[in-house]
Parts: sequence; C-alpha cells; structure tokens
Amino acid sequence: MASTEQTFRADKKLKLSEAKAGEKPLSSGDKEKDKLLLEQQALQIAELQEVLYAERKHKILIVLQGMDTSGKDGTVRGVFGKIDPLGVASIAFKAPSTEEKTHDYLWRIHKQVPALGEFTIFNRSHYEDVLITRVHDWIDDKECKRRYQHIRDFERMLAETGTVVMKFFLHISKEEQKRRLEERIADPNKHWKFDPADLEERKSWDSYQNQYEEVIRETDADHAPWYVVPADSKTHRNLVISSIVLEKLNKLKPAFPPGNPEFAKLKVV
Repeated sequence: MASTEQTFRADKKLKLSEAKAGEKPLSSGDKEKDKLLLEQQALQIAELQEVLYAERKHKILIVLQGMDTSGKDGTVRGVFGKIDPLGVASIAFKAPSTEEKTHDYLWRIHKQVPALGEFTIFNRSHYEDVLITRVHDWIDDKECKRRYQHIRDFERMLAETGTVVMKFFLHISKEEQKRRLEERIADPNKHWKFDPADLEERKSWDSYQNQYEEVIRETDADHAPWYVVPADSKTHRNLVISSIVLEKLNKLKPAFPPGNPEFAKLKVV
C-alpha cells in the first residue's frame, strides 16, 4: 500500500488540468471525524518538533506554493499552529524590497532558512522568481532555465547540510478560487484578505498552471520533493499535508539528547 507521501508525490509528467483539485482520498466521509484526526496530527507534529528542537540534528523547511486563495495561510494555522512559537518561523515572502533587489534573488531566501532544530515554513518562496516573473515575461526563457539550475543547486546544498525539504503545491480549481474571491468581496470582515490585484492575476490562470507544471518538472527531486495537494477542501488539504509531514518526521526517528549524569548530583535548595 502506497504511503501518503508516495500518493501525493508530483509526477514529472503532471498535467494540472487532469489533476482533480476536489479529490479527497484521505477523507473518512465524516468532516468532523477528519477535523479530529487533523487536530491529533497537528499535536503530534508539535510534539515531534519539540524533540527535533532539543536534538539539534535536523532542519525542517516547508515550502507552500499555490494560486491566490489556495490556502497557504490556512495551512500554516491548521497544520503548524500548535507548534511552540520558539521552535517555528513562518515567513511570508512578498514583492522584494529595494534593498533585496540590490542582491541576487536568493539572498533574501537564504537568510531565512532554518538552523539546526528549527522548523521554517515559507508562505510563497524563491519559486515566485520563476513563476510570476515568467508569466509576465519579466525574465526570458534563458534566464528562467538559469534560475532553475540555481534553485536545484540551492536545495541540494540545503539537503546536504541537514535540511529536510518538503514542497507543497496547493492545487485549487478555478471554480473554487472564484467562489472564495467572491466570498471575500461580499464580506466586509474579509476585505483585509482581498487584493484587487488578485483579479488581474486570475486572468493569467492558464499561464500560471503551465508554469507550475514546468516548475515542478524542473525542480522535483528526492531530496526536495514536490507534493500536489488537492486544495478545494480546506480540511482535506490540511490532512494531506499533516500526514506527509508526520511521515517525514517519523522517518528521522528524533530522540531527546541523553541526560547529563552530573545533574544527579545537584540539589535545589
């Protein structure tokens, strides 16, 4: 029987038009039961992260990519929200600042990667530099291919120096994105989530889908795998990601470091 990790591992021949964003293969059919399982898995991730933090042997990097409204923020809250804030960092990459533009495009990324024992989540990432830049023709094919090589080298270096890299593409359907955008527009309490620029980016939907296919094809690797997660269902999306992260963390077999025998001689007065 295939593991969850194997089930959702990206195929380099991926066609997003054929991948069903509404699929729920992990669902029990009972939403409340699925939510309870997700809650339990989120707690297990938090417990394992504490051990990883104490062990200081591995670094965990989670990359979340997807179209607008696909649920990157919701994934951070639902899957990683129970981790002790001391042990986790969530980095939301926006358009580069003036200072960041004076450096190479990976400069701002590299300084945010996790240290030993740390757990870091990239909400968008270095992949924006081969997505929006290519969709809008800000870089040409030659520069894009060069950046793919940079990214492959960068992620291999991270893996070879102790970073466990997991990359998740949150695959939402165009119909579901339309529903979520309309919901944000209709509810004043959700206007803070809405950016009119999202409507402009939606016009390039097909170009983004094609570019994501190329990104996955060019940068998927065993040491930095891509997973394609059906994201029309928020609960199931989070359940898939929590299941894969748990599988990965358990394979590391983390353990608290041995105790200090000298401490047995100490007395608290």
